[in-house]
Amino acid sequence: MTAAKALLHHLDLAFGAKPPRQLAIAISGGGDSTALLHLAVQWGKSELLAVTVDHGLRPEASGEAEQVAGHCAEFGVPHEILRWSDWDGQGNLQDAARRARYRLICDWAGSAGVSDVAFGHTADDNAETFIMGLSRGAGLDGLSGMRPRFSREGLNYHRPLLAVSRDDLRLYLQDLGVAWIEDPSNLDLRFDRIKARKALATLSEAGVTSEALNASIGNLNATRRDLNRELMMLVRDDLRFDRGDLLIGIDRFLSLSPEYARRLLNACLRLVSGQDYPPRAEKVMRLIDEAGRGGGTTLHGCQITTRVSDPVRAIRIAREPAAVAGLIAPTTSVWDHRWKIDGPHSEDLEVRALGGEGLKSCPEWRAAGLPRASLAASPAIWKGPRLVAAPLAGLTNGWTATLLHGKNSLNHI
Repeated sequence: MTAAKALLHHLDLAFGAKPPRQLAIAISGGGDSTALLHLAVQWGKSELLAVTVDHGLRPEASGEAEQVAGHCAEFGVPHEILRWSDWDGQGNLQDAARRARYRLICDWAGSAGVSDVAFGHTADDNAETFIMGLSRGAGLDGLSGMRPRFSREGLNYHRPLLAVSRDDLRLYLQDLGVAWIEDPSNLDLRFDRIKARKALATLSEAGVTSEALNASIGNLNATRRDLNRELMMLVRDDLRFDRGDLLIGIDRFLSLSPEYARRLLNACLRLVSGQDYPPRAEKVMRLIDEAGRGGGTTLHGCQITTRVSDPVRAIRIAREPAAVAGLIAPTTSVWDHRWKIDGPHSEDLEVRALGGEGLKSCPEWRAAGLPRASLAASPAIWKGPRLVAAPLAGLTNGWTATLLHGKNSLNHI
């Protein structure tokens, strides 16, 4: 098997017998994503689009994005440039850029009708992520590697080259005579990933190679997967959705080991909030310790209420109204990572949280059977200051709000 055929085989493995009709390639112009574009063209089993995020962090970035657009045009691949201009100079730049990249691509994909996006992450990226996890004292979840595929807001993300080395992709491009863009920030030791990359080079001299680390990642991920499967089998009958709220039976929860209780709460909080990472461990453990006493609190953008004496003895995890108060989206887009809105769409309408004021315009809200806070955080359709519909609060006016995920999604967090 030639090197090119071996690389193409990874795309076959990633997408199986039924590849997506359309596949968007997230391409920066670097070696990994450029190789992915060429491989996808050569593979030829999906109609291709391409998207580049210009983070605007270097003077050259705009010109590089245009250079990528020209490269895509050579293959007749439609290309879109998305620009990020929200960096305020505060916090972790690379994390903020990553979050912005996913948000921009997700919004673009929704408007373009794209369901599948592929990224050029490699085995080296996976090993570097592992080292970064070690530096933070991560546990099993943080050391189990990058996911080869996941879904968020109705969009499927793929990393088909996660078992391929960066060097192999560059050799592939060199054989084709294709150049790529070298981002100077890849040498900037202010960034954690670049520090991890340097550490990996040093570890390789002692035999701790990217290949060895990826083998360990695979073993840890298998353990994590089995633990999650066992946990879900244990609690499945004690989990249910009540519209957008997730309920956990309190008796089952209190019977779990601290580790299983932590894993379950982390998964539920991430699912309801739509956040990539769980909250700090000490906050979760405090919540576990207090679960048997009842009461309420907020954590990770969620409102958590525990009822220990009601007929329904449960922990209710709902979206926190304050966390969604500023979220605005067209009615044709996914709102708050998880709600699909259907109805008589119009460009002068938008989706916002119902809020306390909106709730006053829903005289039948109590009949919905949801707590006031849950309804305040629910999606509503607005025309300027006027409330048009609040599907979960009984004011439908031809509109529906559908949750994009159920409890089965906990298996993939």
